[in-house]
Order: sequence, then C-alpha cells, then structure tokens
Amino acid sequence: MEVKRLCAALLLAGSLAGCATPGNPADPLEKVNRAVFAFNDVADKAVMTPVAKGYRAVIPGFMRTGIANFFSNLEDVWVSVNDVLQGKFQQGMEDATRVLFNSTFGIAGLFDFASDNGLPKHSEDFGQTLGVWGITSGPYLVIPLFGPSTFRDGLGFLVDARADLVYRGVSDDVPLRNSLYATRAITNRANLLDASSILEQAALDRYAFVRDAWLQRRRNLIYDGNPPREKDDSDDEPSK
Repeated sequence: MEVKRLCAALLLAGSLAGCATPGNPADPLEKVNRAVFAFNDVADKAVMTPVAKGYRAVIPGFMRTGIANFFSNLEDVWVSVNDVLQGKFQQGMEDATRVLFNSTFGIAGLFDFASDNGLPKHSEDFGQTLGVWGITSGPYLVIPLFGPSTFRDGLGFLVDARADLVYRGVSDDVPLRNSLYATRAITNRANLLDASSILEQAALDRYAFVRDAWLQRRRNLIYDGNPPREKDDSDDEPSK
C-alpha cells in the first residue's frame, strides 16, 4: 500500500492550506465528528501506536517492506477494476500488468518489481469512482476506528471492503482472515509513525488540519491532480 506517499500528500495538502478552518461548510456534522475523532485518537494511542512501534522494533525493515508490498499487490487488483470503471483503460491495463509482474517476478508481490520497471503505483477506489461518475461527496464524516471519509466515500468504502481480496480469498477461514486484517493494519500504522509525529508538531487544531487536508487530497485524486476551481468546499465532483 502507498501509505507513505498518502501521508506525505496529506501533510503537504495541509501545509498548502495554511491555517485549518474550524468552520468548513463541508463539515456540518463537526460536533459529532470531533467526538469520533477524539475517540479514534484515544484508541490509536492506547492500542495501535504501541503495537506498531513494537512491530517496527521487532520486524526488520526489509520484511516490513515485503509485507506492505504483498498487501499493495492484492489492492492493485481492485485498483485496476476502478480504473476501468472510471474509463481509464490504459491505466487499467498498466495496473493489471503491475499485478502480473509483481505476482510473478516480484514473488507473490513481496517485491515491487513493477515500479522499478516503469509501472508506478496508482490509488483508485470505489469512492473515487463514484466521484468520477458525478456523485456528490456529501458531508464530511469521521468513521469510528477508520477515520476521515464522506457520505459518498463511506459508501465506496463498503464496496471496497466487499471487494477486498483478503476478504474474498479467505472469507470462510475467520482466524486467517482476521490475522491478515490485523497484519495489514499494523503494517500501515507502522509506516505512519514518523508522519504522525510531524502532524502532532504541525497543527494547532489536529482535527481541522486532518479534515481540510483529507478533503483536498480526495478532490485531487478524483481529478487526477488537476482539479478545477472550487465553487465551494464540498463541490468535488467532476464537471459534466
């Protein structure tokens, strides 16, 4: 998974945003969202951060990279499907080729052979697909334990979860499935430890910083890095 690049983009977007705005009109549920954000923060500091630090201390870096690459390769299957659903047929072929190369030459995805050979990682999910189809984002929403989203992206997340190859591949083997889920979550959190430290130092209002940066990044992803001028803070669907 492209966790390091995702977090870097999040922090950069927040920096470009300047001072975060507590009264963002895209966040009419701010009071509830802040409460969920606080709950997530407590849960993260109590459970995920200590586990992630222990994981990084015990597991060598090359093994952590291989584990992250393995899960990233599985995700690329769904990424390529979303490419096609968004009409990005060439990118869909490239991402499908990534899966083929990394699954074979990369030894079941443990090595990112494709990126080293001119096939970069892309980030596409069903929430982005809905945005490309013209579905409005709806209000900003913080999901318990999962974090920033919107009504549209929350729906997309449900579809993404059902399409997840970890779920699809071992849905009948609950212990194995849960072990894979936990390993992926810990790997992702371990990759974000350094960025979390930066975030703690960079933002006076962490909630508003994360919200504004996340909304900007999602808009940027939907428009492939070239969004049109915003009419308002919640208008992130493509022009028809």
